[in-house]
Amino acid sequence: MLWSRLNRFLDPLRRQRQPSVLLVDALLIFLAWHATYLFRLGFERWLHERPPYDLGVVVGVIAVYSAVSWALGVPRASWRYTSFSDIARLGWVCLGAGLASAVVVLMAQLSAVPRAVLALHPVMALIALSLARMLVRMLSESSRARRSGARGSRQRVVVLGAGAAAKLLIAGIQHRGWEVVGLLDDDVRKHGTTVSGVPVWGGLELLTQTDVLEGVSQLILAMPSATIDQRRRILDLASSTGLPITTVPTADELRQGRSRVDRLRDIGPEDVLGRDPVRLDEQAVSQLVSGQTVLVTGAGGSIGSELCRQIARFGPTRLVLFELSEFALYQIEQELGELFPHLPLVRLVGDVKDAGALDRAMSTHRPDLLFHAAAYKHVPLMEDDNAWLALRNNTWGTYLVAQAAARHGVARVVLISTDKAVNPTNVMGATKRAAEMVLSHWAERAPGTRFTAVRFGNVLGSSGSVIPKFKEQIARGGPVTVTHPDITRYFMTIPEAAQLVLQAAALAETGQVFVMDMGESVRIVDLARKLIHLSGHTEAEIPIVYCGLRPGEKLFEELLANDDTTLPTPHPRLRLARLRETLPAEWLDALLALVHDEEAAVPAVLRARLHALVPEYQPR
Repeated sequence: MLWSRLNRFLDPLRRQRQPSVLLVDALLIFLAWHATYLFRLGFERWLHERPPYDLGVVVGVIAVYSAVSWALGVPRASWRYTSFSDIARLGWVCLGAGLASAVVVLMAQLSAVPRAVLALHPVMALIALSLARMLVRMLSESSRARRSGARGSRQRVVVLGAGAAAKLLIAGIQHRGWEVVGLLDDDVRKHGTTVSGVPVWGGLELLTQTDVLEGVSQLILAMPSATIDQRRRILDLASSTGLPITTVPTADELRQGRSRVDRLRDIGPEDVLGRDPVRLDEQAVSQLVSGQTVLVTGAGGSIGSELCRQIARFGPTRLVLFELSEFALYQIEQELGELFPHLPLVRLVGDVKDAGALDRAMSTHRPDLLFHAAAYKHVPLMEDDNAWLALRNNTWGTYLVAQAAARHGVARVVLISTDKAVNPTNVMGATKRAAEMVLSHWAERAPGTRFTAVRFGNVLGSSGSVIPKFKEQIARGGPVTVTHPDITRYFMTIPEAAQLVLQAAALAETGQVFVMDMGESVRIVDLARKLIHLSGHTEAEIPIVYCGLRPGEKLFEELLANDDTTLPTPHPRLRLARLRETLPAEWLDALLALVHDEEAAVPAVLRARLHALVPEYQPR
């Protein structure tokens, strides 16, 4: 194999890449100089009619080219991945170095050097330098394609979409063992044309014709700007083919720099269940966050970390990350440091049940705005042996956070609550309902601080959510386990939840609970079926098994309790819950007694006493 032999020859040179590239380029420039003489003078005269100082001139020309090439970073680029931008950079090198060389030769009055040679040599040099690089890339990709074919891993794919994203995608994946055989697009003007040499077969309705997809092993959705309704229609058509489907990142992911077009990902439930993007009142959120010190508890969790990302966009003076898990804190600190290098970060390992740690954090850093996202949230784990710990973390921790915030003059405190706090049937939901009640208590006692809670349902992709579990089960070959055929849940994406929390914080008055518009509830079994089909399988291959409701689990979640009424807000995706309770003094005494009574570590005792604190809590 020619490439294999060339590769073995080049391997020792790669350890000294830049000097080696300069040496090879110098040889090519030298050959281009002779080729220019040959072109100008003809075969009979090109060697004999040269000035005696010609060798010195060409050495000087090579030196100028090498200096300009080094200055523009040409030797750092790998020839195996030469792109148009690399060729363009070579063009600037040849233009600049050729002009500089000509000026020096003319100023030195070296008149025996033909002017045509000085004018044509940059063109010859560009051709030689470009062809050498393109030849290396061609041999490299040809060898890679043969290796992929030998392993049997080359996949024939059809791309859904024939726009700019498809063009970039084809350029990025052809060398990875993928063979794009055709494109489908509903724009009739594109039918019968080609994109990067790949034909556009027709509209997306061709997905329903099985003969069209014969020999195809994969579908790729390449429409990052498609609306939610368009994506749903496309995915419904694609899922009926029985082929696995991947997608390019969405327009939001590309705009925020989180990915590139050629970085494919699996179809996620957010692609199927998502709604139109949340429209933030960015001016109101910016006025809330910009120039402020913001503290986030649970900063390394699913919601807490996304809150940090969203907050960082609006330019706070300082962002204080308060997180119990050292690893989670490290992860979000590293990510924020890379995405927002100029944002001052304070990284605190701390527990919301530690009043001293909270006092130190707030007295030292004086936050203006606090988001309380730290919580235990896994319903079955918190139902029995960990029930008392759930109360201490979710309710007592909220009390201590609110107390420290009131003591140190924090302007706003926002509690991240849950739909499971409405008519709770499990310990986790009851402890979050009690946390909302704690906020009502502090709203009355500390009028200088605005205390607000925000309720939402299940968050797609958050830790412990059903989606990662389903994906793991599908990857293992099944079965997919669903607790009950009729169980339903509300869903939203992590960024959507975090953005609406910020919007609620900007709108909130003290003592209010905001309820998010979660759209329509979704049957979990329908979600499981959709994920199975989008992975290219059938229910015969990946069966669904019903395993029964878990302790404390509801069939249907609620966002509002029966006695609550709601009011509209300026934001269409948020409603305001007006809650009925004014807490008696003995309620807080009972909470404090329960939090510190280790006998409550017995699950049955905890449930009975928690029911007394939260009357709507009905244990199951």
